[in-house]
Amino acid sequence: MSHAFVKENDDQWLDDVSPTVSGLIVYLTRENNGNTVYEKRNFYDQVKGKEIHEMSNGFSYEINNEGKWQMAE
Repeated sequence: MSHAFVKENDDQWLDDVSPTVSGLIVYLTRENNGNTVYEKRNFYDQVKGKEIHEMSNGFSYEINNEGKWQMAE
């Protein structure tokens, strides 16, 4: 069987993505039907004590205390 075929159940979740910006971009681009998603800006949130990544898909993301991506609140 060809490796070109991918099962529908092979979904990846946001918290499965490697904790790098490039990993986040690859994941978000795939979730956006192949339309490129890029980082618009990033900043350090003093209150949360975390770096926030604002992406071109209109959402912001951060790495939680377990070292996994999550949507920023």
